[in-house]
Amino acid sequence: MAKKKAKKNKQRGRFPWLLLVVLLAIGALFYDSNTRIVVSEYELSYDTLPESFDGFRIVALSDIHAAMFGKDNERLVAKVRVAKPDIIAITGDFTDGSDKLPLDEQLAVAEALIEKLVRVAPVYYITGNHEWDDGGIWELLSILEDHGVTILRNRYTLLESAGDAIILAGVDDPNGPADMISRGDFVESIYEREGDGFVIMLEHRNNNLPLYSSLGVELVLCGHAHGGIIRIPFTDGLMGPDRQWFPTYTNGIYTMDGTNMLVSRGVGNHTGLPRLLNNPHIVVAILRGES
Repeated sequence: MAKKKAKKNKQRGRFPWLLLVVLLAIGALFYDSNTRIVVSEYELSYDTLPESFDGFRIVALSDIHAAMFGKDNERLVAKVRVAKPDIIAITGDFTDGSDKLPLDEQLAVAEALIEKLVRVAPVYYITGNHEWDDGGIWELLSILEDHGVTILRNRYTLLESAGDAIILAGVDDPNGPADMISRGDFVESIYEREGDGFVIMLEHRNNNLPLYSSLGVELVLCGHAHGGIIRIPFTDGLMGPDRQWFPTYTNGIYTMDGTNMLVSRGVGNHTGLPRLLNNPHIVVAILRGES
């Protein structure tokens, strides 16, 4: 009887240590999921890509939300630099639209980051929903323009290489002006001016693949969904940006009738919930021609 009692006491003595180990492991996993930046490269092949753009590299940053990764975001910039982009696309939610940081501090974070990014490659920007929510959109746009960022507010530009050109277009988030041109009319206006060129669309929201597919856009770069916040195996994440369960279009490549949509899980966070198995995410699109 005494031996059985001693054995039980020994097992009880182990339990706090096992619990501590489990809690430390969970804490380490949450820490990693919210601080370690992951870079995902995607090679995308097109028979419509001009030859001189074969190997063209685009780094897409989405949903930065005034996040900080080291002093002046040095860790984030280092990851972008290693990716060797030809251009950098920021697809909305640069600032946060919340009170986690005063707006002037968020704008200071944005300016410090953009000062470094423009030294890596030309930077292109579109608005997300939160820039319009926080009331600082015009100050942010002024900062970006002062540092040479190309702002695509329902506009497009031609990227040129060795006599070839592709079209880089960008749309304002629906939280922007109520009288803006529709996405369909905007794309049609591009085709009217430029013919049936190769079109890359910068779009903050992740729910317009059917539309862009019907319009013949080759590539859409977007974010907004934060990867579903918690990445559960065999799902596309636990929670969507509208607080819906088990969302779709939250991470990586989705294809419909020849249109690719590349979704970033985002760099920062806004939800108030910590990420899990869903690290801050940089995506790199590498364009390839089909021979």
